[in-house]
Amino acid sequence: MAKRELADRVTGAVERSLERQKYVSAVEVLLGMGLLSPANLERWRRGEVARLEEVVHCNLSKLSEAMKLFRQCAKARGLKPSETIYMTWGRGRRRPLQFSVSGDPQIERAYRTHYISPELSERKQQRLLEKASAPKDLVVFSTLRDSECSECGEPLPGGSFLTLEKSAALCLGCADLDHLVWLPRGEAALTRRAAKYSELRAVVVRFSRTRGRYERQGILAQPAALERAEQECLEDEEARARRRDRDRERRAAEDVSLVERMTERILTLFPSCPAGEARAMAAHTAERGSGRVGRTAAARAEQELPLRLAVAAAVRHQHTNYDQLLAQGVDRSEARATVRDRVEAILAKWASSLRSG
Repeated sequence: MAKRELADRVTGAVERSLERQKYVSAVEVLLGMGLLSPANLERWRRGEVARLEEVVHCNLSKLSEAMKLFRQCAKARGLKPSETIYMTWGRGRRRPLQFSVSGDPQIERAYRTHYISPELSERKQQRLLEKASAPKDLVVFSTLRDSECSECGEPLPGGSFLTLEKSAALCLGCADLDHLVWLPRGEAALTRRAAKYSELRAVVVRFSRTRGRYERQGILAQPAALERAEQECLEDEEARARRRDRDRERRAAEDVSLVERMTERILTLFPSCPAGEARAMAAHTAERGSGRVGRTAAARAEQELPLRLAVAAAVRHQHTNYDQLLAQGVDRSEARATVRDRVEAILAKWASSLRSG
């Protein structure tokens, strides 16, 4: 991986994390770059993996360079460093987690350091740090296939709930979670309040074969907590409906304005780009919730690099046989190399101030 490409990937991961949660950490950067899978992070956080570097998908030299670029990026943006303690998740005695293979104190400290946006007040900064270091909710899995409890031998047909302790499957009864009640996803306010009032709760996830990841299905909460949450939601239902309507209108206006600004900026960078294509690219990259480069803080500020990357991606998909190569099973990096000259030629043509007929 060329150093420039590595720097671009680090920068993109930093921007996406800052946009989403107003702080960034080494772990967030590794996830954002695709060098660390959520499943392996979960295993490490639960103490099933001794050192995080053992499950990062690159060699230590490249990892060291990525972390160096991350710290430089955070410093250049004026982010505030703050060290956070990482402890194991789950029930039982919690213990500190180790990041590096060497265990060097300076390397460990660098991994533990979070960088927070200076835009936040001191109070919000403190809340973010407390949230980042707080123990995670218990995880309960909604099974896809038939299984059985490793302790009592009870059959667990597909769709049952189970949890894992030291990689062994347990039914909710053996895990002492069978007194909790199931609250499916779909009502954000109810879920948020039930989770807030429930001293013991669990997040229920199910693996999506199409997306290749675990997705939240709802929570398990204490019955009294759910009853209190339901009562509060009934009392302020009308006010929340009005607030949702106002927020929907505000977001729609913001999105229209963002697309217009990005279209103008793209045409400034690429004056010979067809106006219709410029607007289509702006709308595509700025789509809310897409996670694309157009939703980053830098792109919303019309900075040049993320917009150039967005235009290059659009050209790659719309004006080359890149998608066909992927469909044929060609490796992504090889497919990009194959179409690179074509992409650069179109970008150079669009960057010219002389429009073709």
